[in-house]
Amino acid sequence: MSTLTNKVPFGQKVAFGVGMFANQMFPAIMGIFMVVLVEDLGFPGWMWGVIFFAPRIFDSITDPIMGFISDNTKSKWGRRRQYVLIGGIIMGIAYIFMWQLYRDNSLEFNFWYFFIWSLIFYLGLTLFSVPYVAMGYEMSDDFHERTNIMAISQFIGQWAWVIAPLFWIIMYDQDWFPSADVAVRQLSVWVAIPCAVCAMVPALFIKSESTLNKDYEPLNRANIGNSLRKIYDSFLEAFKIKEFRKICGATFLIFNAFNTVAALTFFVIVYKLFNGDAEASGVWVSLFGCLGALGTTFIVIPAVAKMSKAFGKKKAFMLAQGISIIGYVLLWFLFVPGKPWLYIIALPFFSFGIGSLFTIMMSMTADIIDVDELNTGMRREGIFGAIYWWMVKVGFAIAGALSGFIIWIVGFDSNLATTDQQSAVDGLHAFFCFFPLVGTLVAMYIMRNYDITEEKANKTRAQLDQRKTNTTQ
Repeated sequence: MSTLTNKVPFGQKVAFGVGMFANQMFPAIMGIFMVVLVEDLGFPGWMWGVIFFAPRIFDSITDPIMGFISDNTKSKWGRRRQYVLIGGIIMGIAYIFMWQLYRDNSLEFNFWYFFIWSLIFYLGLTLFSVPYVAMGYEMSDDFHERTNIMAISQFIGQWAWVIAPLFWIIMYDQDWFPSADVAVRQLSVWVAIPCAVCAMVPALFIKSESTLNKDYEPLNRANIGNSLRKIYDSFLEAFKIKEFRKICGATFLIFNAFNTVAALTFFVIVYKLFNGDAEASGVWVSLFGCLGALGTTFIVIPAVAKMSKAFGKKKAFMLAQGISIIGYVLLWFLFVPGKPWLYIIALPFFSFGIGSLFTIMMSMTADIIDVDELNTGMRREGIFGAIYWWMVKVGFAIAGALSGFIIWIVGFDSNLATTDQQSAVDGLHAFFCFFPLVGTLVAMYIMRNYDITEEKANKTRAQLDQRKTNTTQ
């Protein structure tokens, strides 16, 4: 376990943030590369669905197991670092092999090849991400310093979403690559190696203390059954904390309502603004993602960190999400055919929704872990991190299915021009703007009486410090 301090050196915060870049860049690029499976390698819809859904469900099952293992690891390197290092290496290797797909192979071979390597990749992601997130939770016991840590990590991680949309341009530009499948085979190497190095940075540079003498649950073959029971019990105990239920529910609604319609971005821009002419849309699809991520990086995250310190975390959350609602409404009015530049006006408002979410929620989770320690006497950053991200990952898989359902329910056909299906395109645009708006409003309702204030958090820390003092005397 990392040594708890009120203030964390800036270098340690940056080291944690570099890991967040890898944590976000891998899936950001994967979402773009996966288009090649359908467009260039001929995967039918059911294969797309299996590849999109099954590995993420596998990931959501292994996460809580990894959380338990990480929380109870006895090692001279501490509880987390060795797993972060190994996970980063596995992710990098699997990512490269996963995309070595050739048109000459049979469809069935490409499907099973990609499916198996994707499972290996997601296993590496679990080994890396669960202990990595837990490292962030335990870096500081200070109410505001926790927000600063998460703000810096999200600032660095957001650059993944600035860079990723540019791959749309590179992949389909024949001056770069003869075809998109050739592009992903080569680009996967250039993505995987630097991202794997970034993933290993927290393991190499974030300090931790030995846990060899800690009184943890034994991790051995004879204790497997008991360990699984402990994982189940830990889930129940975590969800008994109502504030934790609130942030999980709010995150599920905001993040997954956003991701449900994020998959529609290409279609909404091309068909609403350019009558279905993808070539005429130029860079406007890429700019939507790039400019939104830049707004998050330079406007949203610094603003939310300041609001959190000035007003408290809950008020900062409510204000940021309220601003995002303005953005969703503006996007309804500013998607004007022939004037794509108008949507840029909405992006700074729009970005406050998803852009502020994890900065605040991960900081809140660290406060809740203190409450759990007060109740149970155990520090379980791994379990809480695993449960929180389990909600995100399962919801993300559901979001993928919902985006397909929305396309079906409005009757959209990518083979038709907008003028031949105006009502379907308008329906996509309506879902794109108002589906995340509704999710945000419900999330704000859930969070309306979240009550871990700075005063309560500091009181909890004081009680924990007193307990430790009494134990050592």
